[in-house]
Order: sequence, then C-alpha cells, then structure tokens
Amino acid sequence: PIENKLKNSIKFADFKTATPIQSKSIPISLTGKDILGTAQTGTGKTLAFTIPMINKLILDKNAMALIICPTRELASQVMQTVLKLNVREIGIGNALLIGGESMQKQLKKLKKKARIIVGTPGRINDHLKRQSLNLARVSYLVLDETDRMLDMGFTPQIELILKFIPRNHQTLLFSATLPNNILRISEKYLNNPERIAVGSLSTPIEKIKQETFQITQDKKYHELINQLIERNGSILVFVKTKHGADKIVKRLKYDGHSADAIHGNLRQSKRDRVINGFRNGKSRILIATDVAARGLDIPLIQHVINYDLPQVPEDYIHRIGRTGRAGKEGSALTFLTPTDRSMWNAISRLIDPNFKPPQSGHKKSFRGKKRHNASFNKERKFKDKKKFFKRDDSRKSNFNSKKKFFKRENSRKSNFKDKKKKFGFTNNPKFFDKKSSSDFTEDSKKYSFKDKKKKFGFTNNPKYFDKKPSNDFSSKSDKKNFKFKTKKKFKNRKRPK
Repeated sequence: PIENKLKNSIKFADFKTATPIQSKSIPISLTGKDILGTAQTGTGKTLAFTIPMINKLILDKNAMALIICPTRELASQVMQTVLKLNVREIGIGNALLIGGESMQKQLKKLKKKARIIVGTPGRINDHLKRQSLNLARVSYLVLDETDRMLDMGFTPQIELILKFIPRNHQTLLFSATLPNNILRISEKYLNNPERIAVGSLSTPIEKIKQETFQITQDKKYHELINQLIERNGSILVFVKTKHGADKIVKRLKYDGHSADAIHGNLRQSKRDRVINGFRNGKSRILIATDVAARGLDIPLIQHVINYDLPQVPEDYIHRIGRTGRAGKEGSALTFLTPTDRSMWNAISRLIDPNFKPPQSGHKKSFRGKKRHNASFNKERKFKDKKKFFKRDDSRKSNFNSKKKFFKRENSRKSNFKDKKKKFGFTNNPKFFDKKSSSDFTEDSKKYSFKDKKKKFGFTNNPKYFDKKPSNDFSSKSDKKNFKFKTKKKFKNRKRPK
C-alpha cells in the first residue's frame, strides 16, 4: 500500500524483488510501528527503511525524516539510494550532513527546507549548535548500523540529537549484530518495537568462500603480491592502521600495481575520488582500514583479503561482507601469523559456537620457532641465566667470565692465594708468568703491595711496578703548583650568539 509516485520510481530504479529483510520490515513500518531490525550486511537494509520513509513524507507534507549513520561513506551511500527513489515527481528536499564537506553548501541545502536529513552524529550536532538545523518536525528517525556507532563512541552524541526530536515519532533501529548495549538503547528510545531478524547474525553469507593462510609477519607482503597476481577482478585488502595502508599502497605502486588507500585521515573529497575510482575500475586494489568495513556497497568487489585481523571479532563478518553482495559469489582470504591465534579463535567461536581450539600439538606447529613461548629450560646457557639467577658456589669453569657474579670458592689453588697476597687481585693471565721485580724480593718487604697501594693507588697493570715513582707526586707542594696549560684558552673564549 504505497503511493503510485513511489511505485513508479521503484520501477524506474530497477528494484524488482524484495529481499527477506525488506519484505518483513516494509509492511510493518508503513503502519507506523517502531522496528528493531537485524540482518547480515549486503541484504538490503537501506531500502527497507527508505521506501516507508519516502511514502510517509509524500503523505505528510510537513513531516521530516532523519537518518543517522556511523561513517561518511555509509551516509553518502544512503543518500544515493534516497536520490534514486526521490525523483522529480516526488521532489522532496534533502541534505547530506557529513564532516569533511563544505559547511556553506550544507547551510544552503538546509535553507531550502530540506525534509530528508542524512548525516553522521558529529556534523548533525555541529548544525544543532549553530541552530541551522531544526528537528522539531521529525516524525521518522532511522539509526543505521547502530552497533558500529556505539563501537565508535557516538552514544553521547546520539543522545544529544534525540533530545531535539519530539516524543511522538517512529523509530527504526537497524544493526548487523545485537549486543547488550543496543538492547538497552532500544528499551529506552523505542516504543514497543517489532523485532525483525533475518538469518544468523554471526554467520557470514554462505556464498563467500573463506580461506586462511598461515604465515610469518615478514613474508606477508610477498604473499600478498602472489595472491594479487593469482586472483582476477577487484580486491579489497584490510589492514590495521592508517600508516600501514599508505605504506602498502606505496610498495604496490612501486611494484606496478594500481592501488589506492582509504582511511580516516583522508579528506572527504579524496575519499570520494578513491571510492569512485575503485567503483569505476580505475584502481583494481583498495587498501582500507575498518572505516570501509561497514556499509561500503561496491558490487565489483570479488575478493577480500584480511592482511591484518580486526580488533573486534564482529568486524571480521562485516569485512568479508563487502564481497558476495546481493546473492553474488565472493571469496575471503585471511593471513594468520603466530600472534593472531587468540583473536582467530574468538572469530571462529563467533561464527561457530561449537568451535573448539586445536590441541596442543597443533598449537606447537602453528607457533613455529618462537623462542619466548618455549617452555623453561633448566640447562640453558649461562648468558641467558646470568640476569636472573644468583650463582652457585659449585661453579668451576671459566673464572674470567664469571668473576663479576660468583663468590670465589675456597678450593682455589694455593698458588693463586699466595700470589694474591703478594700482588693483589688481577685477571691478567700473563701476570703470573713474569719474574717478580726487585721491589718485591723477600729482603725488601718495605716495598710491599700495601705500601704501594697507599702511595699510588690500586692498579692491576703488571708493568706498573717496574717503574720508578715519578717526582711530580713526591710532595704536596708540587701538586698544588701543577696547572693545565690549556685552561686559559677556554676561560676567555666568547660563546657564539
């Protein structure tokens, strides 16, 4: 039961068959009830809320609609779907409020009585502070990809926006997953919502072929090159950091591949150019952070490669959901390094609750030769132990290397004890082969080591005792008169400005 104008625009946009989420939610939302909808990515959630929205705005000329999205890309994509349906015959004013775009253009759009507002929480709040946006007539509210918005920390901003919206309005909350914090929000802001769930929330689309590749960190890039050569069609590669994305793009361009990067540091105009270039086939490879994991709808994507694992297990499902959209086939490859084992187990448990991690034997082969994970070895070499252990008195080998750490044993040779008494301690092996100087004969005990030590200080240089004491240090008066010749040079020297 929708308006004829909207029926014509749906035909014109070439939408023929409704997806399960659309066929379940559209009839309910047309009646004016709140909806809590969950479905996998790529199942057509956007049309599920835009068709009832436009129908409502055609019927009520004063009503407004607000759609809040987590990312700029998703907001732009939702607006493109709205524009497909909002043809000239319907002609409802609209405004896209996202960061990174001209504020003046957005203000002009809002002055023309825009009734469909699509935007991100940050920019919508900016307009509310400027008082350039009035939400007093909003009767249709959509929270799209709500789980993603909460993950990104938009909860306070969303609550601020909801304060400006009148109480009597219809709310549609759509999400790919349904954690506890979304259930709390639905209880707070939704009025007796209809619960619609299509398919399993944690199971990826069946037509996506999933593969894993066990590899070490240093060989990842070379394997990525091999995969890019083997695979045909456009490829989306997910990495962990913005810096990592830029670095890989530079290397790929150097190696002769057409690649681009998309991440949070890019300006909106640059993001749009990158996505359009990838959509039109100008660049075959797109290196992305998780900013592109949600809502990016590019039918051309045939392969997804997880170069790095995501930070949250749920993001894995959204990442690989970029391929195999609208019933098409796709493939997803994930690189697994030894450090990824715990996260991969968490992802596997999310996909299959009955998943059991591999036995210890499998873990060992997966880990490879990583030393710090090996069990403690009591017979490890002394070099590894010396930082942590006090030495045993029973150690006998390599006295030279151990003298800093061990107490000496009482069972040393008497030869060493005798020499020690005469000459003091030294670690010079040549010292004991030398003939004692005339200073150390038994007749002249007055030049014993203790006396020399008092006069000249302790030394372990064997040649020192052969020398005669110098006259410079014979008296204290000579010491006082001794001065450095070069001291005056520095005294009058001017410092540079």
